[in-house]
Amino acid sequence: MSILKGKNGKIIENFIKIIGILSIIPVVFILIYIIFKGIPSISWEFLSQSPKNGMRGGGIFPAIIGSLYLTLGTIIVSVPFGILTGVFLVEYSKDNWIKRIINLTIVNLAGIPSIIYGLFGMAFFVIYMGMGASIIAGSLTLGIMCLPVIITATRESLLAVPNHLREGSLALGATKWETIWKIILPAGSPGILTGVILSISRATGETAPIMFTVAAFYLPFLPESIWDQAMTLPYHLYVIATQVPNMPRANMDGTLFVLVSITVGFNLLGAYVRTKFNKQR
Repeated sequence: MSILKGKNGKIIENFIKIIGILSIIPVVFILIYIIFKGIPSISWEFLSQSPKNGMRGGGIFPAIIGSLYLTLGTIIVSVPFGILTGVFLVEYSKDNWIKRIINLTIVNLAGIPSIIYGLFGMAFFVIYMGMGASIIAGSLTLGIMCLPVIITATRESLLAVPNHLREGSLALGATKWETIWKIILPAGSPGILTGVILSISRATGETAPIMFTVAAFYLPFLPESIWDQAMTLPYHLYVIATQVPNMPRANMDGTLFVLVSITVGFNLLGAYVRTKFNKQR
């Protein structure tokens, strides 16, 4: 701790601040560019109509709905299983070589490229399970991709909860599950919510996993069930930017702005819920 005192400590503190500012500046410039380029392209017709004229006109309404469906499905698949798995690893499993292998595997799975998950989803869910290219297949694929991050965040958050909270709750007569549900999970909720937000935000903007399992180039109708294909914003942006000649730049800028807005909005909503939860606690 002595190194953080006096002149040396001030130098280190200023150096950390400079690094933090330099890290934020590129992100701010990117967001400003997207906002100024995207807002002029946004209109009610663009947000409420289907693509027309070979995707060079109309709007992106089917892609918005498809992305929302897929995000909701990913949350349903990944969040409960991820949190419960983290709880099991911390609160119930014994510390042995099997648990250490499982933890190492989970960490390694978090670093696998997303296209590998897409190929796995196509081989297992689309072909082997017979689901075809559908919302359920895409949601399961993205859900599996999100699981390692959510499990790791849950595990680390629960490990950071002081043991005296567990001991005090058990000493007062609470059961193991009551202690976890009413004491441990609320105490670790900030870290858990952070992991959930980061993983779902990543899934919302992914293209590689969904292009093999759910995304369609163009659909003249909205999905009616989890067994239907869907247009999605990331894949739609990829298609109009690389596959459609003479595509107006305004369409690409507007689609990018909507995708970033949904992702940022989801992060802000998660941060609000986390802050409100902490105040109530």
